[in-house]
Amino acid sequence: MRFMMFYKPSSLDAEASVFPKPAYLARMNAFIAESGFLLSTDGLKPSSQGARTRLAGERFTVIDGSFAEAEEVIAGYAVLQFTSKEEAIEAAKRFLELAGDGECEIRPLYEASDFGPPPPAGEKAR
Repeated sequence: MRFMMFYKPSSLDAEASVFPKPAYLARMNAFIAESGFLLSTDGLKPSSQGARTRLAGERFTVIDGSFAEAEEVIAGYAVLQFTSKEEAIEAAKRFLELAGDGECEIRPLYEASDFGPPPPAGEKAR
């Protein structure tokens, strides 16, 4: 089962545009290397370099960063492979012990099997 994990720091330090210290990177790289469950991960640049887009009816809106509220700042993500949500929660706990105060939102990803068997050859899916 694949999960997406979003990391939200408890402070706005993620918005400071400061590259992580080598000791932190070494600890995080060791965690990633030994994990065996990580499929993809990256830190995100500050929200000041990003934008949010919204479509409401026919109105398309672009909102440039910064997104100042700490609970709005997503500092990184990971795609992980586990057999259960409980395993994902344990990995999030270990990650937060390295990353520091903050929260991780964990969400399962849809798999092809969630939608049932594919239609027979020649038959179009609805």
